[in-house]
Amino acid sequence: MFYLVFLISLILVSLIIIAASLFLSTSKLQYIGKIWILIILKVLKVLCGISWNQKGIENLPDTPFVIAANHQSPWESFFLQTLFIPTSSIMKKEILMIPFFGWAIARLKPISINRKMKIESLRKVIEVGGARIREGYSILIFPEGTRKGPDDGIGKFGNSCGLLASNEAVPIVPICHNSGKYWLNKSFKKKPGEINIVIGRPIYGDDPKELTEKAYQWIKKNYSKIS
Repeated sequence: MFYLVFLISLILVSLIIIAASLFLSTSKLQYIGKIWILIILKVLKVLCGISWNQKGIENLPDTPFVIAANHQSPWESFFLQTLFIPTSSIMKKEILMIPFFGWAIARLKPISINRKMKIESLRKVIEVGGARIREGYSILIFPEGTRKGPDDGIGKFGNSCGLLASNEAVPIVPICHNSGKYWLNKSFKKKPGEINIVIGRPIYGDDPKELTEKAYQWIKKNYSKIS
């Protein structure tokens, strides 16, 4: 039932965003997406018993920042985009090729990368991400690169979040969650329960490696408390 509602509404909202992109700003298009995401998460709660509890929302700055979060399931890919508008998400380029959904996502100004070309992808994140930050966007990055199972802990971080934050003199806001325990990755199965999200205080600095390491250690420490 959930996936029936999810897929039908996804096609509908994708068509709305594609059509509206002809005359609305990116921020307004993202706001349409935010409303759809929050509705879908409410449907998820009613039909599958998956709710969420967030702490630290007051830690989000009013100006652009880099979001660094652990990656476990599709849940956080949706939810984290509701925290700040406008936000530009780092994602693999294949997503933009998905009919309807990918076409709509392309209108929301993501930063698409080819994971096989690591150096070129890092350069694109730094250059395009920096330009977006200067335009007022926050940047959503999953530094682990690929999703990890909830029992696998926190994977090694790439350095893109630290490089981008230090280059543009903006903070990293670390976020950890345990969504993979309930919205299982690569599975139709859902387990009822409450997803915990913890938003950390902004981390400032000018050393990319130190910034990345601080974000990693904070997420690793707090994940051990909620996993």
